[in-house]
Parts: sequence; structure tokens; C-alpha cells
Amino acid sequence: MAGYVDVRAYAELNDFLQPEWRGMTVRQPFRTHQTVKDVLEAMGIPHTEVDLILVNGDPVHFAHRPAIGDRIAAYPVFEALDIGATARLRPVPLRDPRFVVDINLGRLARLLRLLGFDVWWSNTADDQTLVDISLSQQRILLTRDRGLLKRRVLTHGLFVHAEHPEQQTLEVIRRLDLRQRLAPLTRCVRCNGSLATVTKDEVIAQLEPLTRRYYNQFSRCSQCKQIYWAGSHYTRLMRLVERLREQL
Repeated sequence: MAGYVDVRAYAELNDFLQPEWRGMTVRQPFRTHQTVKDVLEAMGIPHTEVDLILVNGDPVHFAHRPAIGDRIAAYPVFEALDIGATARLRPVPLRDPRFVVDINLGRLARLLRLLGFDVWWSNTADDQTLVDISLSQQRILLTRDRGLLKRRVLTHGLFVHAEHPEQQTLEVIRRLDLRQRLAPLTRCVRCNGSLATVTKDEVIAQLEPLTRRYYNQFSRCSQCKQIYWAGSHYTRLMRLVERLREQL
């Protein structure tokens, strides 16, 4: 049986809609076997971007089958706000957010690591690997591929709208309200391992002569063993961190 439902998307969910549908209630063709998830994704909204759906004012899950003439309201991800267990469409909010980042967002991955976030990224990962990592390790999938976010099994994902890596970083931090979670220079930007302070004697054999002479404080990656110290590269990275903080 065919009919219609009225759908209203709120806030940034409008970015996924056709321009003429944004900010207004849209009458959508509908068949009674369809779920609210089917309706929203047919309009272009990935389900991973949705954290609250109301049908005629009542919260429902993705599998809910609306009736002809129902009013559907969809709201974006509220990772930073507890909106109540009865309303949430995902298992639990990620209070200690970790990320898995699409292959095309390598610079975003490095910047998030620079700021202290746990980020899984590989330049050889295919879509299925990204989904598997997201599910098995409870990581938020960051991507610019809308189709990837529409995979049925995926529960935590964000579409990255910005194109420049620094703006992408700011977008993720703002949308998930992560300003208070920044911990710069505590992770290796190469491999994501945590950094630990080491004595000069522990790493002296690996240092260049000038580094050995002029620097005394070092940290080392727990995974790849990369050594870090407050040289010229440190100054550049701290300038970048401060620039991002100022924009936040």
C-alpha cells in the first residue's frame, strides 16, 4: 500500500538533503513495509548521522514502521549530550571517543593524533575493514563517503563536510564537543601509539650528535619507538596546536 509521510530534518542533517528540502517539512512517498531508516536514507541522510527520531512526537527506533500520514522528525548525533536511554538510536554514546578514519583523510588522522586522540588509520584499508574496525573497537568512523555511512551494521559514524584538514579537525571537535579532551603531543602522529617520557641515557645511542648535545628531555612511542624532543619540529607543532585552539 502506498501513501506519504511528512519528514522534517533538523540542524546539519539538512546538509544531506536537496536544497529545496532544507529547513522545511517534506512530503515523501511511502510504502507500509518501509522503516523510518528506509525513509531517511532514501532522502540521502545516512543513519549514522541520526541520533533521535520522533514519529508524531514519540521517540522510535530505526526499525519502526510508520503509518501513512505520520510526521517524522530527525535530529543529528548528540554524542556530547545524554538525551536519555529511551530515545537513543545507538547502543551507547562514546564518552571516550576513539576514531577510525577513511583512507582519504590521512591528514585529518594525523592532526587528531597530534591533539591526543586515539585514531586508527591505514592507507590500505578498504571499506569493509573500516566498518569492521569501527564495530569491533567501538570507534567513530570519519569519512566523506556517504554510501559508506549507510551500511546497515554501522552504528557510529560522522560525515566530514569540510575539505581542508585543519577545518575537518575543527569540525569533528566541535560536533562531538571535544574541546576539553585535547591532550596535545601525547600520541605518536605516525602510528597512534602513546608517548612516554624516557631518560636521555635510554635513547642516547639513537640520537644524532647535535640532538645529543643540545637536548635533554625526550619521549618515545610505545609502539614504533619513534623518539620525540623539543626541537624545531616541536615548535612548529605547538604553533599548529595553538592555532587550532584559538579557532575553537
